[in-house]
Amino acid sequence: MKTYDWIIIGAGITGAALAYELTKIGFSVLLLEQYQTPQNATCYSYGGISFWSATTAITKQLSTEGLTRHRILSEELNADTQFRELDLLMTISVDINPEIMAKSYQDVVIPPHLISIQEACELEPFLNPEAISGALTVKHGHVHPEKTTQAYIQAMVNLGGEIQFGEFRELVTTSTKKCTGVKTNTNTFQSDNVVICAGGITRKLLKSMGIAAKIYFSHAEIIEIPSTDIQLHSLVSPANLQRFQQEAESTQIDELWDNPNHEILSPILDAGVVQFLDGSLRIGQISRVLTNPQAAINSTASEQWLRESITNILPSLGNLPGTWHHCLVAFTQDKLPLIGAISEFSGLHIFSGFSSPFLFVPPLAVRFANFVSGQKDEIIKQMSPDR
Repeated sequence: MKTYDWIIIGAGITGAALAYELTKIGFSVLLLEQYQTPQNATCYSYGGISFWSATTAITKQLSTEGLTRHRILSEELNADTQFRELDLLMTISVDINPEIMAKSYQDVVIPPHLISIQEACELEPFLNPEAISGALTVKHGHVHPEKTTQAYIQAMVNLGGEIQFGEFRELVTTSTKKCTGVKTNTNTFQSDNVVICAGGITRKLLKSMGIAAKIYFSHAEIIEIPSTDIQLHSLVSPANLQRFQQEAESTQIDELWDNPNHEILSPILDAGVVQFLDGSLRIGQISRVLTNPQAAINSTASEQWLRESITNILPSLGNLPGTWHHCLVAFTQDKLPLIGAISEFSGLHIFSGFSSPFLFVPPLAVRFANFVSGQKDEIIKQMSPDR
């Protein structure tokens, strides 16, 4: 039986990018994915690259590296990721003072520009002027999430890497707590190293091995709308994003996550929309902090809530026919991902919990691959799961 240098669990943007970068520098790599038709968070992502929003030395450096990486990625992977820079329009609700909201963004590396209601509607004619008190705008990177992920996977295969489909069952370990492979529902694969890129199910997967990791997840819901004649001029998002505050509050008491069927906080909705180059739309998002990754969601009520909220901001979009989707989104307490070796088992690693995956995954995948090949990297060390 072949023994791989690396087995990667999960073929979303994290696993795909890491598999490519490891293969690129000469490792033998197997990428494992449960579904041939992907159902991960990447499939329902906006594909945003918020290179303007960095606030710390680390995130500023990684933002620069991420933007630089995206600008050459299509050529390197020999596939169109649909990278572009477009106007991000962050709407300010009528009950919020625009000046106060603008000040809350002054610490980012490229502060957004405050514009009036009239200017916002000129930038995005489909806006409802009565629903906002103003808006913020800044240039924002964007890619097609699935096309970017598939480009990474195909480039990895072209370099000699492999991908297999099957349901993960368990890690193969020795009595000395060495991870030596992975069992799926169809096969057993051997490797010197295993890295978990499983997004929202990472916590459950590790817990099944008796490993406690401070990685969490929310249930995210969106509506996907097929190609339409309506042509938006910008990516629309609320200036007062509730999701990051919800994530921060939900991680204050780690023990709450040990309850398998608990709603830690009330659900929130950040009404926004992105349109892809083919004219299709993604409208979202509702975020629920439920400790059960298989928790049942009332799709009818959720879709109605989403449609009512987007109708208030962009009336022309609320009743367009579309399909409600649900996925898990991983996050950490400090917004930095967990990257590195898991101390409980030698040969076991994690690469998960990205707050802005399309910004940070590409540069960190490069850094991780170089790090495990022997290069020093202080940024990777600071993202250790033992921090």
